[in-house]
Amino acid sequence: MGLLSGKTALITGASKGIGRAIAIRYAQEGANVAFTYLSSVEKGEALEKELAEFGVKAKGFRSDASDFKAAEELVNNVVSEFGALDILINNAGVTRDNLLMRMTEEHWDEVININLKSCFNTVKAATRTMMKAKAGSIINITSVVGIKGNAGQANYAASKAGIIGFTKSVALELGSRNIRSNAVAPGFIETEMTGVLDEKTVQGWRDAIPMKRGGQPEEVANTCVFLGSDLSSYISGQVIQVDGAMLT
Repeated sequence: MGLLSGKTALITGASKGIGRAIAIRYAQEGANVAFTYLSSVEKGEALEKELAEFGVKAKGFRSDASDFKAAEELVNNVVSEFGALDILINNAGVTRDNLLMRMTEEHWDEVININLKSCFNTVKAATRTMMKAKAGSIINITSVVGIKGNAGQANYAASKAGIIGFTKSVALELGSRNIRSNAVAPGFIETEMTGVLDEKTVQGWRDAIPMKRGGQPEEVANTCVFLGSDLSSYISGQVIQVDGAMLT
């Protein structure tokens, strides 16, 4: 019996990278998985089939979590299709890196909307269902950049720092209804995006990490399994860094 058997999870931005790893680990642990994708249609459809092979119910939704009405419709559809919503994981995010003096208003707004506003949209939409159930686990994917900041990523750092403040506020507001809210802050995680970078540069990043390696998406996913399961029943309002001691 899996750690998440009988639970229904909604994961945003799950067609690739960390989101995909979370979806797979959740299905492996017995959760029914609803997930979103936007531009990666073929990958989203392939993931739905892959998850179903674990014997759970799985369905992908093409939806933009940064759109308030779309997020509300998404949550309503998930509850209608699955009959419940026990775990919400906000993973959807983008980067539009540039130095502040060169950053456009468009790139600032885009990153804030997709990374931060999407969390507000989906959590607000899911709150009523979770309050009725008097149970729920909300997991927001932030970043060590949201804790430390990073030159050339003012928009991304602001969005990820905002997620931390939002997560803690939700934990305080909804704790009395047995709804937990936590954030996971990955460090340098090796995904498809890092695979196209210069190897010498990537190795330099690895060498600067105390554990001397980059993290794997599955290691972030395992943390999300813990936070979604009953093993973490008294953990809320926390930010868990998955960074190999990079920010210690």
